[in-house]
Amino acid sequence: MKNPIMFQNIPCTLVTGFLGSGKTTVINQLLATKPDDERWALLINEFGRIGIDGALLASSQDNDLEQKNIAIREVSGGCICCTSQLPLQIAISRLLSEHHPQRLLIEPTGLAHPRELILQLSAPHWQTALKMNAVITVLSGEQWQQIKYRDHDGFQAHVRDADVLIINRYIQLDTSEKQALVEWIAKLNSQVKIIWDASELTVSEASGAIDSSDVHSSDKFVANKLVADAYSSTLNDQLNKPSYIISNQRKVIISDPTKSMIGLQSPANSLATVPSSSSSTDESEAQANPQVNADIDLPYRYHEAQQDFQLAGWRLPAHYILNADDLQNWLLALPNWQRIKGVVHTSDGWMQINFNPGSLTTRTIDPQTDSRLEVILQLGNTVDTNAVDKATEKSETVNGAKALSVLLDWEKCDRELMALVI
Repeated sequence: MKNPIMFQNIPCTLVTGFLGSGKTTVINQLLATKPDDERWALLINEFGRIGIDGALLASSQDNDLEQKNIAIREVSGGCICCTSQLPLQIAISRLLSEHHPQRLLIEPTGLAHPRELILQLSAPHWQTALKMNAVITVLSGEQWQQIKYRDHDGFQAHVRDADVLIINRYIQLDTSEKQALVEWIAKLNSQVKIIWDASELTVSEASGAIDSSDVHSSDKFVANKLVADAYSSTLNDQLNKPSYIISNQRKVIISDPTKSMIGLQSPANSLATVPSSSSSTDESEAQANPQVNADIDLPYRYHEAQQDFQLAGWRLPAHYILNADDLQNWLLALPNWQRIKGVVHTSDGWMQINFNPGSLTTRTIDPQTDSRLEVILQLGNTVDTNAVDKATEKSETVNGAKALSVLLDWEKCDRELMALVI
């Protein structure tokens, strides 16, 4: 038998943030600072079952990850912070053994509670293998302005367990609002380092046409470039800063900490179903390696409820071409949507879709092996008609919430989506 490869002190950084905060943008900014001769690895945790973030990130890196010495692995089908530690262990072990990275970045799902992941990575067997650096958390000023985010425990949790806070989408905040934001942060985490994302400043001030003969405009452009470079350097510096949050956690003696377990049920009413695993180990392998399920019958759809959100995803054959305008209109008409992302073959070509309530982004990408689409809806007033039983109906009638509920028929959604195929 071959002796196992021992890894020592691989620098590791968690990049956390609530759903739709802009973590992928910050990760791209970090990857842009990677020295050409270094090998980096990125572990992405997908809350849904399909696996899209890796494709989104790969497309933003011009599909040149291998040449750039960047390896990506996805853990799909649930939050690695809440489920068994096995998928996380398998994914990290494979990244280290197969790619021998000199740095590891981990992006947990935006619906995660970072403390659970910090507890896992504070386990003795990781303390020698990984050198845990500052936890970088992304906070959207636009989300913070809305009370539904500001008072949400999950939103606050990311701030509590951050060493460094990157604040973006703040250009609409006035001086008093920025001060209120800083005070709100201080109440949750008085020791966190705050970095204001300079990219939107440079975009907003330099987006207009610059007349090269205008000295003032030229000076402003140069100034913005200097600000952007300083921000990039400051962000990169955080990759080597020690983590106050994690070092404190590692000093705590933990005996059998209680873990919150989220059961992952087989998708109901799917267009096609994923073959069931023969054991929990097989299931963990599949979660740690989405390619295990790459041969499922297409088209495929799942939906499920997790925490106070509802998820649905579709995988369609590459030869299915959807009308681009109708697809966007259909997606934006979904009730209470919080995040929409995908790589889809449309009438305008292969498109990357990345929507959150504050930003609607699409861009053309290279052809993919299949189309993938995933939506996350706020449960609250959303009811899945496929799962409503008499007890639920009775309860809704009693509390008067039924009239406020948005009845969501997933089978109808399937038909509507298929009707967009041209």
